[in-house]
Order: sequence, then C-alpha cells, then structure tokens
Amino acid sequence: MLKRFVDVRDEEVGAVLGSFIYFFTLMCGYAILRPIRNEMGTAGDVKHLPWLFTATFVVMLLAVPAFSMLVARYPRRVVVPRVYRFFLLNLLAFFVLLKFGVAKEGVARAFYVWLSVYNLFVVSIFWSFMADVFASDQGKRLFGFIAAGGTTGMIVGPFLVGRLAEGVGPVNLILLSAVMLEVSAQCVKRLGRWARDVQHQPATREGPVGGGMLAGLRLLVTSPFLLALGLQVLLYAATSTFLYYQEVQLVAGMAKDAAARTAAFADIDFWVQVLTLGLQTLVTGRVISRLGLGVAMAVPPVITMLGFGVLAFAPVLAVLIGVKALRGASHYALERPSREILFTTVDREARYKSKSFIDTVVYRGSDTVSSWLQGGLTAMGLGMMGLSLVAVPMAALWLAVSLYLARQQRVRAPEALPQTTLPGGTTA
Repeated sequence: MLKRFVDVRDEEVGAVLGSFIYFFTLMCGYAILRPIRNEMGTAGDVKHLPWLFTATFVVMLLAVPAFSMLVARYPRRVVVPRVYRFFLLNLLAFFVLLKFGVAKEGVARAFYVWLSVYNLFVVSIFWSFMADVFASDQGKRLFGFIAAGGTTGMIVGPFLVGRLAEGVGPVNLILLSAVMLEVSAQCVKRLGRWARDVQHQPATREGPVGGGMLAGLRLLVTSPFLLALGLQVLLYAATSTFLYYQEVQLVAGMAKDAAARTAAFADIDFWVQVLTLGLQTLVTGRVISRLGLGVAMAVPPVITMLGFGVLAFAPVLAVLIGVKALRGASHYALERPSREILFTTVDREARYKSKSFIDTVVYRGSDTVSSWLQGGLTAMGLGMMGLSLVAVPMAALWLAVSLYLARQQRVRAPEALPQTTLPGGTTA
C-alpha cells in the first residue's frame, strides 16, 4: 500500500513509517501548544511582547552552546532522546504550575519563552537526525512522505485544540502534548536501531560530531553560503514577527475570553496547514519540476510583499488569515523543503551545529530585533498601515537572497536538482 505513494524499498518500510509517526507526533504536540502560547501572549498588553522575544533570544544564546557541547561529546542515540525527555519534564512542570495557578502571569510568560525555544530546537534536531539516519539517495526518495507526517500533525493539533479548548480547558491539553513528545522519543530509539542493524551505518555516522561549543558560529561566519542561509532565515523571521504582531492585535480585539482566543489562534493554524498539505500534494511538484528551485524559494517572499501591501490598506482579520495562510503554506510546502536541500551540500558538523545556530539563535535574534523595531515604530505613531509598508522592502531583500541561494545550489550540487525529492512531498 505504501509503495503507491512513495518509492520505498521493502527494508525501508518500517523506518519510513516510524519517521512519519515521529514527525507527526512531534508537530502535533507542538501544534497543540502553540495556540495556548499565543493566547498567553495576548493575556497581557501587546507592549510586553518585545520583552518576551528578548528573553527568548537570551535563552537561545545559552541553549545553543549547550546543545553543541552535547552533540560534540555524545552519540545521537543518547543526545536526541534525552533532549526530548528534558523538554517533556519541562512540560509536566508547566502543567502543574498552570493548573494550580502558581505565579500565573510569570509562569505564562515563561511558557511563552520556553515554547519559542522548544519548537525551533525539536524541528532542527529532527531534520539533522533524518539526514544522519538516511543516506542521500534515500532522502531524495523518502523525505517527501516523511515531511507529510509533520504537516498532518500540524493539521490535527489545531483541530484538536479548536474542538477541545473550551470543554477540556487549554492547560489540560499540555498533557496530550507530553504524550506526543514521548512517542517521538521512542521513535528516535527505534530508528537508531534500524540505522545500525539494517542500514549497517559506520560507527562514525552514529558517533559524536566533535568540535567545540561555538563551532556552529565559526562555520557560519566563515562561509558565504551559510551566511546567506542565515540572512534568509533572518528576513523570514523578521517579516513573521511583523505579521504576528498584527495577528495578536486583531485577535485580541476580537475575543476577550482566553478559551475563545485560543480557539481563534488554533483555527488560523488549522487553515494554514490544510492549505500547506494541498500545495504539497497538488502544486509543489509541478512548480519545482517545471520552474526550478529558484521559483519555489521566491514564492513566499513575493506573497509576503503582496500580502503586506494589501494589509496596509485593509487591516482586518479576514485579510490577515488569507495572507498568513498563503504565506505559511508556501513557506512550509516550498521554501522550507528547499532550504533543507541546501543543507545537504554541507558537512555533518555544519548540519548539526550551524543549522541549529541558524534555526534558533539567528531566528530568535531576528524576532527580538524586529519586535523592538516594531515597538519603536509604533511609539513613533506608525499604525498597522505604516508597519505593513515597512515590511515590504524586507520581503524584497528576502527574495533577492533566496534567488542567490538557488544559484549557489546549482553551483555546489549541479546534479541534485533534476532528481531530488523535496521534504515537502515534491520531486525536482
């Protein structure tokens, strides 16, 4: 049955299904938490958000060197499950504190920061782990189907929250997310055994990465290619922050009840992921195969430019939902898979350390700067129209960087594009 959807060998079926479940539970668990986090962001004044972004960035600066130290010293079969179990214990602690109302406002802000760190780490670790478990030719055949597990999880998670938030209560849903994370950790163990026993991977592939705590930063600043990747992520995150501020303001004005706000954020996430899955299965393959990687990477910044242009003159929730759905779907279905292909041209140390640095510190650093920029511009009197227009040139620069990276991919790996299955369910 599975072979009808993906080019999978008999000995790979168990690993592919395990990877699908791994990514599904990881993203479903996160998707359950995200509307709760977003509602907590609206519980106080929006002016507090820059401080939350700053706190997140500081935590990232501490967490990334610690993670680099772990992967340098310990094998992946030890590091990945233990990182997930650490986050699971954090979840249980937050559940207890929120359930019993201990320092409610402070815990809510801590949870906001924690989840902002958590989601970037677990996804970055997932793709690094996939690149280690599967060989390059296997990734070309299998990553599309595996990525669909994450998209499905991002659909199921908001759907569950939207239907359960008011009846069960948002805080109780944290336990469901914890169960999902434990399933992910179990999948890591099984996939590690498969790679060792069936793939017969050499010990060096499974062992510690080596290097120092700050190797990710060193590799980033010495490589123009990695710097461009970092700039692409920075610009995506900056425009995301501007859009998020508008979302928070519009939703906060629409609903005053915490459960209603949580359900509203969940509904927005749900439609973004439904559209993403539709693009992955119906559109993305045609775009990549006929028009190339450059066009695939150009679509999200073009949508962002047009979207902010429309929001400047029509700052209403219906328009924002449409812009966020189109932008988010094109990012997950086109740009994010394309970026994972770009990382296949770098070595293992860069894949684990520079990638995690870009996906976490660079991303959240951009969040922080953008949030303070947005706050400063608001204090100067700019409304939603002015802020939307400021975001347009950011998206234009993002487009230019994306086109540069697409050209570099052709130079660095000219053989990759004609036969690459993207981690978004597409074939180039």
